[in-house]
Amino acid sequence: MAMEELLIGHASGDEAELVCAHLRAFNDAAIGEIKFLPIQLVVRDGAGGLMAGVVAEVALGWLEVHVLWVDEYARNKDLGSRLLIACEQQATLLGAHSARLDTFDWQALDFYSRHGYIVFGELPDYPHGRKRYFMSKSLPLPPGDQ
Repeated sequence: MAMEELLIGHASGDEAELVCAHLRAFNDAAIGEIKFLPIQLVVRDGAGGLMAGVVAEVALGWLEVHVLWVDEYARNKDLGSRLLIACEQQATLLGAHSARLDTFDWQALDFYSRHGYIVFGELPDYPHGRKRYFMSKSLPLPPGDQ
């Protein structure tokens, strides 16, 4: 088929999943099946109300923190720190040696820096006039492996 006969169009949900499946198969052939191990933790108040949470996963020896959120009224009470530490500890038990995450300039750059994360990249104007930071850190060995 000549290149001028090819059409680029919108993918259906099934087609998008098929594209992802093809990439997973390519990756699996190169390094073996990639396992994604979820870490999902929350903090609740005495009445069961959600105060904070973290959504992350471990894959390829890395913890990737997708979301860490603390309700506005519960901030500056060490909940974020306790959640992040618990997440990192669980990740090391799942085989993670390092962690990565991203944050924006209006979010938690200083918080993550205080926890040992260093900026390895930044995108200016993401969104316009703001910055997005990419951060990482090495995780300690789990107890008993030191």
